[in-house]
Parts: sequence; structure tokens; C-alpha cells
Amino acid sequence: MSLFSRLFEAIGDTASTAFSGIVEAVRTVFEGDPETRRKVAFSIAVIALSAKMAKADGIVAPEEVRAFQEIFTVPESEARNVARLYNLAKQDVAGYEIYAQRVAGMCGSGVANCAMLEDVLDGLFHIAKADGVIHHKELEFIANVADIFHVDEAHFDRILARHVHPDGIDPYAVLGLAVTTPFEEVKKRYRALASESHPDSLRARGVPDEFLTIANDRMAALNDAFAVIEKARAAA
Repeated sequence: MSLFSRLFEAIGDTASTAFSGIVEAVRTVFEGDPETRRKVAFSIAVIALSAKMAKADGIVAPEEVRAFQEIFTVPESEARNVARLYNLAKQDVAGYEIYAQRVAGMCGSGVANCAMLEDVLDGLFHIAKADGVIHHKELEFIANVADIFHVDEAHFDRILARHVHPDGIDPYAVLGLAVTTPFEEVKKRYRALASESHPDSLRARGVPDEFLTIANDRMAALNDAFAVIEKARAAA
């Protein structure tokens, strides 16, 4: 039985009345199974933030809904239930802060630059840019979520560089390095980031399998950035 099957079996009609009731139900439904509770709570919070962020520019575009479906692979049998959650959460952008705080709390109180929260931000960026442009209100939404997540400015800039690059992708910004960084340091940073972004690393920190698509996108960005730098250094 999938995570969502267990959740909906336990909470019944709550899913058709209030999203906040579902969030509260997770605390008790999986009380005896902390690992599953962590994964379900993560999933529910991500659904809430994704839906509310997509609404931040005033309209939920079909491309954004498809992008959500791309980064959050859902079993066909649970598609309707997850759609119900998404539709409840997207009604407006009010109250998104509480979901961001609950996700942040899964890393511990006040923990800065938590890897699991970077996974969430990557997902939000993926959805925001799905319709071809990141609206300034969507970017403001994501920046506010990052602030709630205790992501510092330098770390956020590195995440931003993977998704927003009007003047072309800056491979050094993607890796969070200065152009003058020695190549051995570039290689060391690349390997560390690649290790953090491996699907097995995401699983280890509690990210459900349904959300692992973003690991492939991030790895591709890191690989491309390193390849560009390596080629440029070799030609120098």
C-alpha cells in the first residue's frame, strides 16, 4: 500500500473538507511509524507549497500542473486523491508560511541550508518556470520560503543559478564558486554537490521516491556546469 493509500484510508472524508485537517491528521495517523510519517508529512507540505506557489502570480497554468506531476510521480491509483489535495491547496496563496515552517521543522529548529529543503526549493523553481517565465511574484514566493527555510543568501544564489539565467547559465554560479577558483577546488566542490544530489542521498534524508525526479534535473545542471569549466580550463 502506497503512502497516499494509507493516508486516505486513515483520514477518510477529511480530504474533501479542509487541507489543514489533512496536515494535522498526519501527526496521528502515522504516530507509530515515524519514518513513514516524515515522508508523508514532507509530501503533503510539498503539495501545499507547490499549489500555493503556482497560484502566486494569480493563475495556475496547465504547464505548472504538468510540471508538478513531473516532479512528483504519483501512482495512477492515487492520482485522483493527490489531485484533490492539490486543488484544495491551490485555492489561494494565504497561509503558505505555515506549511513552509512545518517542512523546515523536519530538519530541526533553526538549521541552516538543510539539504532536504533545497530539494523542495528545486521543485518549486521547476514548477514556476514551467510556463516559460518565472513571474516576479513567484520568485518572491520562493525567496520567502527560502528565508523561512533558513537558506542563506549565498546558498540561495547557487540554487537560483540553476534555474534563472537570463544572460546564459553561469557554471561557476551553479557550483557556488568564483571564476578564479583552482580547478582542484572546482572538482572537489562538484563531487561534494553531486554526492548530495544523488537519489540515494535524497532517500537517506527522508525524501519520498515520488519526489526523486528533481535529483536528475539537479545532477544534469551540476554535470553540465562542471563539463563547461573543465573544457574551458583544458583549453586555456
